[in-house]
Amino acid sequence: MRPRILLVEDDESLRRVTQVQLEQSGYEVTTASDAREALALLEKCPQDLVVTDLRMPGMSGMDLLRRIKADYPEIVVLVVTAFGTIESAVEAMKLGAYDYITKPVHADALRLVVARALEHLRLRREVEHLRRSLDRKYGFENILGRSPALLETLEAAARVAPTDATVLIRGETGTGKELLAKAIHFNSARREGPFVTINCGAIPPELLESELFGHVKGAFTGAVAHKKGRIELADGGTLFLDEIGELPLPLQVKLLRLIQEREIEKLGAPGVLRVNVRIIAATHRNLEAMVEDGAFREDLYYRLAVIPLHLPPLRERAEDIPELVAHFFEASKRRYGRPRLVLPQALLPYFSAWRWPGNVRELENVIERVVLLARGDEVTLHDLPDFLRREREPLDAIHLELPPEGISLEAVERELIRRALEKFDGNQSQAARYLDISRKTLIYRMEKYGLKPRPGREPAAEPEPD
Repeated sequence: MRPRILLVEDDESLRRVTQVQLEQSGYEVTTASDAREALALLEKCPQDLVVTDLRMPGMSGMDLLRRIKADYPEIVVLVVTAFGTIESAVEAMKLGAYDYITKPVHADALRLVVARALEHLRLRREVEHLRRSLDRKYGFENILGRSPALLETLEAAARVAPTDATVLIRGETGTGKELLAKAIHFNSARREGPFVTINCGAIPPELLESELFGHVKGAFTGAVAHKKGRIELADGGTLFLDEIGELPLPLQVKLLRLIQEREIEKLGAPGVLRVNVRIIAATHRNLEAMVEDGAFREDLYYRLAVIPLHLPPLRERAEDIPELVAHFFEASKRRYGRPRLVLPQALLPYFSAWRWPGNVRELENVIERVVLLARGDEVTLHDLPDFLRREREPLDAIHLELPPEGISLEAVERELIRRALEKFDGNQSQAARYLDISRKTLIYRMEKYGLKPRPGREPAAEPEPD
């Protein structure tokens, strides 16, 4: 679609000449002889750009500019002025005009300024599109799940996002700590600034200081040029310190200085550098225990945990698994070009029954594998990984009749163990795997309920998993 321009000029001959010049440049041009006619046209037909004279009878171009910026803020406005009224043009730009054109209007100058203004509009619209895309990608609503534990965390994160408070996100590996950190950043006043991530456990300790704080040329052997650290790169935005529990003690002191003084000292630099960053840290470790053991500074811990947020593991929000499965399944179908693939509802209990030690990340990877390897247009039980479809019925397939007079939970547990041992002819290792417990736990339960192992049936004990 050709860009639409509204030309407002009370001089009829100049209006016609300017219209022809713009149309020859490929634009769709509408004209108005005064400001009131221009406002009437804007009500009927949206425009990309308005080119208006400043001095017109009745409503002035300056008043028209004010109305356009109040009612149609997305429209770009160029003003046309005589040499003697440049001061008015400057005032118009303060009111929101993009630029001005001086009379007499030369064709080349007109084309140049109009093209620049429309390019500015295109870039502005692109930024808005990207911003909406980021909102969709990093909004709190895109962290899937409706379990109470998750919603409580998301509500707290949404309340703290507009502030500059330091946040500590805790949760097991794969729970989505970085996704939550990005949601906090992109819903804050720092959203236009950078979001810089560093994994404190993924970089060797001897290189971590340079990565975080940067260095100057000649600071150490191999430092052949100045280098900005991640903290400096995050200036004006957010620094996400993943796996903060892996940060060595000497660097914990420097990080504490950053939080307290908002300044850093680059390796080899003679002075300090002021920075403006928000800190969001994340860990899967027990920092309180590390403080007690002397492996983590107590003062740094309290500085980081101003706003502690906890992301629950997937096993504690099993009600969210069907929604996550559906989301990842549709995303993987699009990614790998399998639009006809169907996942039957009957297979969902198999996903809900697993404990997902790798949490959401593990679930996403498993769904991706299923989509890639499914043999037909419908996922079958045999397309699921072995650990999902091993000889165990999903919980939804177990039908229990609850008597009105009540039931003993211990009697139910004893009967399940007895049947599992019977199913595997007394093999304790297989029965334990079937019940998703360790062999030691099974033996303890057998002793508790007086269930005797069958002599000669159990092989040598297998080593317990870590």
